[in-house]
Amino acid sequence: MHQYQTSINSQSLNMENKQDLYPLGNTGKMVTPIGLGCWQFSKQKNLAGKFWPTLEDDLIGKVVSLSLEGGINWFDTAEIYGNGASEKALAKALLAAGKKPGEVFIATKWWPMFRFASNIPKTFDDRVKALSPFPIDLYQVHQPWGFSNEKSEVSAMADLFDRKLIKCIGVSNFSAKQMENSWETLDMRRIPLASNQVLYSLLDRRIESNGVMKVAKKLGISIIAYSPLAQGVVTGKFHDNPELLKNIGFRKYSSQFKSAGLAKSLPVVKLVKEMAVKYNATPAQVALNWVIHFHGNTVVAIPGATKEIHVKENTGAMAFRLSDEDMDRLDKVSAVFK
Repeated sequence: MHQYQTSINSQSLNMENKQDLYPLGNTGKMVTPIGLGCWQFSKQKNLAGKFWPTLEDDLIGKVVSLSLEGGINWFDTAEIYGNGASEKALAKALLAAGKKPGEVFIATKWWPMFRFASNIPKTFDDRVKALSPFPIDLYQVHQPWGFSNEKSEVSAMADLFDRKLIKCIGVSNFSAKQMENSWETLDMRRIPLASNQVLYSLLDRRIESNGVMKVAKKLGISIIAYSPLAQGVVTGKFHDNPELLKNIGFRKYSSQFKSAGLAKSLPVVKLVKEMAVKYNATPAQVALNWVIHFHGNTVVAIPGATKEIHVKENTGAMAFRLSDEDMDRLDKVSAVFK
């Protein structure tokens, strides 16, 4: 057993109230640097849901309650995650944990494919019902794939905002230009663009070279990093045990899981493991810690969790801070992924 594996329980369960809160863009809302991504609550209800095994309600409840105990104050879900199954499971778990509306921050997303902006108000009640009794704090355009342009879509979101039906507006997977267009459209109505939810990890740093990070910092837009552990690759578990690659579903077709991809990421994995020992943490915690600290408070992360141990790793990542020197070392070794 590696040294770092012994530290999870003590580090994560004793860190309540130690983490800082980060501003969500210029909205005035504050969230923990790590939230819980809830795609895995989809119950295999649609194609998107089949990326994950079916999690029973008891396990979902445990994942949510442990996240809350570990200090996490927000949860990210979406319409497309099981056609509302994830939203419903999340609401049920929060109620079981004793949470009331307003005590946690809820983010969800509208699915734009084959739809126009006019669909946003038409389907909004479905989102409200799925998450009931919890209000929608952050409503996001999930992809730039709609029949309408981004300006029309965030304008429709702005109408919901003006009616006080949502508290913040975000986008997801938007390019730098699409993000800037969205910001300008909302700014004319004196509404901030809260966030852009994008792929970001030590093994996927493209937003630092394609303008997304630059625009986010310039305009005060938060980056919400999904897949902040590169679907587990950055922890080294697939390097250590290639047999795991047989049971990862559709992911096995991704280049990062091929032999060449694993070889390319190995230098990063080795340094992450080295630092895990140094900080008495796990590789996942080191990788998450870099994501939420390297750019100040610009980036928050939403790792998922399908096991209790995943939650403890997620929350434990907020209990310490890598030194500037070590963050720079990780920056240099992972620069090839920009």
